Amino acid sequence: MPFKFLHDAPPFLFFTGKGGVGKTSLACATAVHLADAGKRVLLVSTDPASNVGQVFDQTIGHQVVAIAQVPGLSALEVDPMAAAQAYRDRVLDPVRDSMPAEIVQSIEEQLSGSCTTEIAAFDEFTGLLTNQALRSDFDHIVFDTAPTGHTIRMLELPGAWSGYLENNPDAAANLGPLVGLEKKQSQYADAVKALADSAQTRLVLVARAQSSTLKEVSHTHDELHGIGLTRQYLAINGVLSQQAAEGDPLAATIFEREQRALDQLPANLSTLPQDRLPLKPFNLMGVQALRMLLGEQTDGPLETLHAQAAATFPALSQLVDELSTQGHGLVMMMGKGGVGKTTVAAAVAVALAQRGHQVHLTTSDPAAHLSYTLDGSLKNLAVSRIDPKVETENYRRFVLENQGKGLDAEGLAVLEEDLRSPCTEEIAVFQAFSRIVKEADEHFVIMDTAPTGHTLLLLDATGAYHRDMVRQMGKPGEQVVTPMTQLQDPAKTKVIVVTLAETTPVLEAVNLQHDLRRAQIEPWAWVINNSLAAARPASPFLVTRANRELPLIAEVRGQHAHRFAMIPLQAQEPVGIDLLGRMAAH
Repeated sequence: MPFKFLHDAPPFLFFTGKGGVGKTSLACATAVHLADAGKRVLLVSTDPASNVGQVFDQTIGHQVVAIAQVPGLSALEVDPMAAAQAYRDRVLDPVRDSMPAEIVQSIEEQLSGSCTTEIAAFDEFTGLLTNQALRSDFDHIVFDTAPTGHTIRMLELPGAWSGYLENNPDAAANLGPLVGLEKKQSQYADAVKALADSAQTRLVLVARAQSSTLKEVSHTHDELHGIGLTRQYLAINGVLSQQAAEGDPLAATIFEREQRALDQLPANLSTLPQDRLPLKPFNLMGVQALRMLLGEQTDGPLETLHAQAAATFPALSQLVDELSTQGHGLVMMMGKGGVGKTTVAAAVAVALAQRGHQVHLTTSDPAAHLSYTLDGSLKNLAVSRIDPKVETENYRRFVLENQGKGLDAEGLAVLEEDLRSPCTEEIAVFQAFSRIVKEADEHFVIMDTAPTGHTLLLLDATGAYHRDMVRQMGKPGEQVVTPMTQLQDPAKTKVIVVTLAETTPVLEAVNLQHDLRRAQIEPWAWVINNSLAAARPASPFLVTRANRELPLIAEVRGQHAHRFAMIPLQAQEPVGIDLLGRMAAH
C-alpha cells in the first residue's frame, strides 16, 4: 500500500485542515479507492461549502445517494442550514408554550447565528458517528472535514445543565446556541469515545508544503491531541516534484521553498505517520482524476500557455489607487483560511502608507501571523492584534461581575460553563472590533479578519448589537449609527473578498458573498491571490495548471466581482515591507 493513511483503514476516516489544502479531493479519492477495493463506503461532507457533488458531477444533498460511476460508494452532504433549523425546532418546540414569549424570542434570536449552524452540523455529525444501522450498512465512513478541537469541547459543556433548566427556565435565554446540546449527552459521549478509539477512527491532517500552513496544522494537532484524539496521520498534499520544476526559475524557487518548509517540519508533526502526495497538473474533478491522485497512472499530456493566460490581468495596485483617493475608511479582508488574507491585508496597508496615508493594520484572526508577514516597521503604519484570549477573559470577567450578581452556586456554575463556549469569544472579539471601527473616520483601518466562519459569527454579533442599539436608543425618525450601519455603508467600509483560482476557495467565496448580502453588506472587490496564470510560468507542468485557473478567473470576473484584481504567485514568499510594497506598487 503506497500511502500510510490508507493502510488497514479503520471504519471511520476523517480529513481535516485549512481551506485550499485539498481535503475534499483527498477524502473523495480515498472513498473511491476503498470502494474500488470492494468495500461499501459512505462519503460524508460536513463542510458548509461542500463541492462533493461537483467532484462527482451529480447532485448529492442531505440524503444518502449512490455515486453512479463508483459501485459500492454512496455520499451525503450535511446541509448546515437544514441542520440548524432542525436544531432550533428541537430546542424551541418543547418550550414555546411554557416559557414567556419574550424569553422564547430571545432564544430564537440567539439561535439565528453561525455558532448555531456549527453546533447543529456537529449534532448531525455525531448522529452519523453513532448510528448503528449506518455502521452495519457500510464498511467505511469517510468524512470530508472533521470537527475542530473547540467544537468537540462543546460536547463537554452541558454537564452542569442537567436539571437546571427545568428549575430555572429563564436561564435558557442566556445559554443561547448551546441550550440544545444537553438533550443528547449520551450520543455525544459515544461520539467522543469513537473519535478517541484508534481501532475505530483515523484522523488525517491535510496540509500543503508551506511553513504557515504547517504551523497551523501543528496547532490543530496539539488541540486535538489534548482532548484525546491521539491517533493522527499527516498528508502533505500538492508537493511540486523536482522534475516538474526543471527549466523554469519560478518553479525552481517554489520547489526550493517547499523543500525548506518540509525540512523544518514542526517537531510534533515529524513524529506522525506521514505521506507526501505529488502536485498534479490537472483539476481533481471526476472519478478518473481521483483515481490518478492515489494511483500509479501517469499525469497525462502537458500543455502550452493558453492565449487567455497571456492577457494582462488587473493588478492590486489599481484597487489601492482607488482606495487612496478616499483618504480614510475601513477596509476588511475576508475569505477562507489559506487564501492569503493576511498577506493581502499587509500589502494593501503598506502600499497605502507608502502613498502617504495614516494606516492602522489590525487582525482578529486567532491564527494571525502579521508580525511574521511584515517583518519590519514603516512610517505611517500602526499594527495591532485583537487577542481573542485577552478579550474573552475581559468579557468573561465583566459578565460574571454583572450577570453573576445574586446567582446561587448552581446558577453561577452554569453561567461560568456557558462562558467557556467558543461562541463567547466571538462576542468578546466583536467588542474590541467595534472600538477600532471608530478610527476609520480619521484614517485607514485595514482589518485582516478571521476565516469565514469566525467572520460571520462576528457579523452576527454586530447585527445583534445593532438591533439592541436601535431598540434601546432609537426614537422615531432618528438615525442610530452603530458598527453594523458602518459595515453596510459603502462610503465608510470596503469589503475585499480574497480567494484562490481553485474550485473550493471560489465556491466558499461565493457563499461568503451571499452571506454578506443577507447582512446587507455588498463586497467592494475580489482579489484572486497566488495565481499561476498571472505569473506566466514557463514549466509545461505549471502551464497546464495555469490553464485550469482560467475558467474560474472568468467566473469571478464575469459573475461575482464588481471590481477585480489578480496577484501572481510570488517567486519569493512575500514577507517584509519591501516585498509587500512591490505587490501593490504603482
